[in-house]
Amino acid sequence: MKPYDPQGLTPDEVAESRQRHGENVITPPKDDSAWKLFIEKFKDPIIRILLVAAVLSLVIAFIEKEFLEPIGIICAIILATCVGFVFEWDAMRRFRRLNQVNDDTPVKVMRSGAVCEVPRREVVVGDLVCIENGETVPADGELVEAVSLSINESTLTGEPEVAKTVAEEHFDPEATYPSNVVMRGTTVVDGYGMMVVTAVGDATEAGRVTEQATVESDEQTPLNRQLTRLSRMIGRVGIVLSVVIFGAMLLKAIFIGGLLEEDWLRIVQQVLHIFMVSVALIVMAVPEGLPMSITLSLAMSMRRMLKTNNLVRRMHACETMGAVTVICTDKTGTLTQNKMHVNEVVRYDALPLHDFAEIVAANSTAFLDAEGRIIGNPTEGALLEWLRRGGEDYAALREGAEIEDRLTFTTERKYMATIIRSGVSGRRILCVKGAPEIVRAMCADDGRGAEIGERLLAFQNRAMRTLAVAWAETEAGDCETAVRAGGLHFAAVAAISDPVRGDVPAAVKACLDAGIAVKIVTGDTPATAREIARQIGLWDDAADGERNHMTGTEFAAMSDEELLGRVQGLKIMSRARPLDKQRLVRLLQQCGEVVAVTGDGTNDAPALNFANVGLSMGTGTSVAKDASDITLLDDSFTSIATAVMWGRSLYRNIQRFVLFQLTINFAAIVVCFVGAIFGTDLPLTVVQILWVNIIMDTFAAMAMASLPPNPEVMLDKPRPRDEFIITRAMARTIFTCGIVVVAVLLGMMFWWTATAGGMNEVQLTLFFSVFVFLQFWNMFNAKGFETKHSVFTCVRGCREFFLILLAIGIGQVLIVEVGGEVFRTVPLAWRQWAWVIGGTSLIAVGGELVRAVRRRVGRS
Repeated sequence: MKPYDPQGLTPDEVAESRQRHGENVITPPKDDSAWKLFIEKFKDPIIRILLVAAVLSLVIAFIEKEFLEPIGIICAIILATCVGFVFEWDAMRRFRRLNQVNDDTPVKVMRSGAVCEVPRREVVVGDLVCIENGETVPADGELVEAVSLSINESTLTGEPEVAKTVAEEHFDPEATYPSNVVMRGTTVVDGYGMMVVTAVGDATEAGRVTEQATVESDEQTPLNRQLTRLSRMIGRVGIVLSVVIFGAMLLKAIFIGGLLEEDWLRIVQQVLHIFMVSVALIVMAVPEGLPMSITLSLAMSMRRMLKTNNLVRRMHACETMGAVTVICTDKTGTLTQNKMHVNEVVRYDALPLHDFAEIVAANSTAFLDAEGRIIGNPTEGALLEWLRRGGEDYAALREGAEIEDRLTFTTERKYMATIIRSGVSGRRILCVKGAPEIVRAMCADDGRGAEIGERLLAFQNRAMRTLAVAWAETEAGDCETAVRAGGLHFAAVAAISDPVRGDVPAAVKACLDAGIAVKIVTGDTPATAREIARQIGLWDDAADGERNHMTGTEFAAMSDEELLGRVQGLKIMSRARPLDKQRLVRLLQQCGEVVAVTGDGTNDAPALNFANVGLSMGTGTSVAKDASDITLLDDSFTSIATAVMWGRSLYRNIQRFVLFQLTINFAAIVVCFVGAIFGTDLPLTVVQILWVNIIMDTFAAMAMASLPPNPEVMLDKPRPRDEFIITRAMARTIFTCGIVVVAVLLGMMFWWTATAGGMNEVQLTLFFSVFVFLQFWNMFNAKGFETKHSVFTCVRGCREFFLILLAIGIGQVLIVEVGGEVFRTVPLAWRQWAWVIGGTSLIAVGGELVRAVRRRVGRS
């Protein structure tokens, strides 16, 4: 123990210590400014390729004096970036309200020989601080006095009750932190202590952990990796197409159009025209609606997930949850209730229950408040809860008993004793409770030693804390004399544990069934960790062994190379220190895993920060919530399974929009390519193309984003980390539907051109309507991608989807019927509308038949 002055520090010493070691404030993570948050939206790879397309489109627009295309692309960029910015800024604002920290909480310190209260921020190294039941430890320190002191270290180690002492012979050699050391942010659950502050602010263990929680991780989100690959593919395809178009048109102009026979000015004009057509194809190849679709999908998911108690801070976390392959979870407060609970009480004497209840109630210093919360020692409080559940009023029993003497529980004694004048029987009774081996030694031999020993071993094998209760009539004047006399009646053994949350086993099973590995990382003992894993369905004694369990000490002693071969099979890490979980996350990521981390304590913050998705608890520490991407407002593991379902469904919806838009892009590029070669322009006006773009971008994005999450996705395995967003099935659908659309449009164009020498107003209107309704019906093919049921079902859950489709259909009919010269349309007869709508619907009917056959073959 370091020397200290029992009078405390003088004002001069306080000032000197503050100057040398700083204030007792942990530097909070710096919030991103609104400007930085907005600029980050432009890091999206598709947004970047859109910016290039906008520049190219503007160049063409200045030459041709037609600015509709660049305006459309710029509007798409602004919408996508602004919507994302607004939703993330709103989430940050909600989060700040949830996560306020107060460094002005008063702390009792000894200074210049007198006890005074100072704000927590003003505590300095060397201060002598008093800590009592219910208070939060303000800084790291070494105990100089400890009376019945128990600390809740769950925010750092996961242990809800750790006995502290200054007697070296009673130190726990397996404790995560020394038995005479207390840490900032932990709370006193019982007793009293005096500590000398050894570290403040960022130098505390909590401060070091917080620092790691604010280090920026360079791990890309799975969706960003996919979009980067997609943008590269689109860029390459666009460049190849433009080069092919440029070459084909140039050769046609030379060999068929006699370009080389023209004067040089005419040659330059023709080559410039061919170049602009080829560049326009690059612009056309870019799916400008994709960023908006993704942003809308993420934004709508953020709002909907809030209703399922998932407060999403970072938008991409919605989708990343769907790619998760491993969940690293802490134990206390996440899997368990972080509340001691009596599982069983085994009685060994014939004392009436009411008399036994008085012995338990009187020999306790804990209380239950009006809402049933425990005030004081959690283990004692658990016994009082047990009494209340059994119909006994502990408060009335305690009031009726006259307390004559008491010995409080200490780490050295390992028992608590009270002499009472019973209000039930009138007898003078010694009441004792404590460690079973200590209490048993005080009792008379009743021949039940073996039976009690077996029972205790069974409880301990289930990682339960055990507490024995004994009593005796006494005439001794004090507790110590009465205990030395011995001859007590061994009354009962209580088995106490921190119970698993009721929803956890089912939620863990849902994750395991979805192909997601679950790993427990806790500061608790190996036995406790294994028992919790067993209760939630994660551990099987027959199948799992030492290879699946490791302690923090073993983990720290191994090199990264050694651990890379073990971490994927690991199920439990016990006695883990704060940075062990962070290292585990990094190693799992090196193995190609997409890692989610759950936690509520300061010790979880570094891992929450470095994980692909960090999930904090709503009742967790501010440090943990600051480091996380999603906060579970109901502290429920079930919400994690729900978030996975949302993420997978969201990714599927993004794939559906990519499928829909690339099908239309493919068809438009082929039609323009053929038209450019054969000298036939696409017979659509600028205003009509604008309407088509609105359907492709805004309406289709809204329709796909509105599709509800599908529980069926939880039956799939996680998608491979390197799987391209465009799967083989998608590519097959894009080319199949695209070729059908191309065949229909080119067939109409060439048939009318060949038979009538051109297209009249009615035929141009029919062509426009067919083009739109082909997109209309193709949205059903996109909706049906990777579904196990018909796209025409689930009308109630997909109400927004069908309403948007209805708006497109009604909008097209109105444009044709009343658009006139603005849209270059003429009204159509009802038979013509029947032909347009019925004929184009075959693309949806055909797609549905193909999917039905595949489903049938798949089932067989």
